[in-house]
Amino acid sequence: MAAVGLLAAGFRYGYPDLALLGAAAGIALLCAVGFAFWRPRLGVERVAEPDRVARGEAAQMTLTVRNTSRVRAANLVASDRCGSQSVPVPLLRLRPGRDTTANYPVPTSRRGVVKIGPLRVTRGDPLGLITLARTYGGLAEVWVHPRIHLLRAVPAGMARSLDGRIDKVPHGTITFDSLREYVVGDELRRVHWRSSAKVGELMVREQLDTSEPTMVVLLDDRASAHPEVRDGTAESFESACEAAASIVAAAVREDIPVSLHLVTSVASGPYLDVLTQAALSPGDLAATLRRVRAQRLGDTLVFLTGPGGRDDLGAVSALRGPYPVVMAGLLGDRDGAPVSGGDGLIVVEAADGSEFAAAWDGVRGW
Repeated sequence: MAAVGLLAAGFRYGYPDLALLGAAAGIALLCAVGFAFWRPRLGVERVAEPDRVARGEAAQMTLTVRNTSRVRAANLVASDRCGSQSVPVPLLRLRPGRDTTANYPVPTSRRGVVKIGPLRVTRGDPLGLITLARTYGGLAEVWVHPRIHLLRAVPAGMARSLDGRIDKVPHGTITFDSLREYVVGDELRRVHWRSSAKVGELMVREQLDTSEPTMVVLLDDRASAHPEVRDGTAESFESACEAAASIVAAAVREDIPVSLHLVTSVASGPYLDVLTQAALSPGDLAATLRRVRAQRLGDTLVFLTGPGGRDDLGAVSALRGPYPVVMAGLLGDRDGAPVSGGDGLIVVEAADGSEFAAAWDGVRGW
């Protein structure tokens, strides 16, 4: 606008100097536009080492930027987005065909998925008249899993017999699971004669290896169960996620079947990734307990909740029918009164994940 004004004033009022200044300003502006709008060709590659870590562990991002154009990429200022941070990347005077590498740590102080990228490149003309920013490359992710605490104790396992008894199972035991109709080829020693007499046709026992229990972990991710939120984080929920991750890791280590379930949604994918993405939201605990009761997913149920779930432990203890062993982990409730484990409910109260692990190993009479 200044160039146009100078040219108009110079020609209208007969001032050649103003017209000359206006022409020079216009030429400088055109050169700046051409200089700034030239888009350098850059190749961007990111490598996270590693791309999955536990909360608080070190992770590093290696960013490689290559100049794939035929001219020198001068006067470039670049920064890479890493979570909520901006990391400067040196690109000044990057020659054609050459690359530059930048290494920087990834913040892992919070559980979650840290998104990295894209690379933001700012280019301006030498006079500083025009500055344009463009993005290069895609996004990378670093998964920050909950901390895993070592659990040494595991449940002994339970089995149901046909007369309704529930017994602890020694390692290496094969026990009854269900009945089905006889088909040609079944061994006669597996026929259950008492049931066959009642039904009027041959019924065969299905056997199940119960040397190890089937564990069900139910994580309470309701916002009402974890009411104390600071800086966007509920520490009681973080502790509950750590407890769930520790149980899953212990079960996998001991080759014990385990399943993970959330109160507010259906968990899908690798369990540690599910725990990484878990977030607080509204949910219906009663509906979830009805589903867990109906499906009978295992024989050892572990319910992990926060201070707001203290009053729901009575409803959880009602699962003692379909589940021989029911444990409730109450995380983050430092000031609450001790909970009585009535109706056979095992209650573990802990301030954080490490305290939960110590209390878990101290449980007797699984």
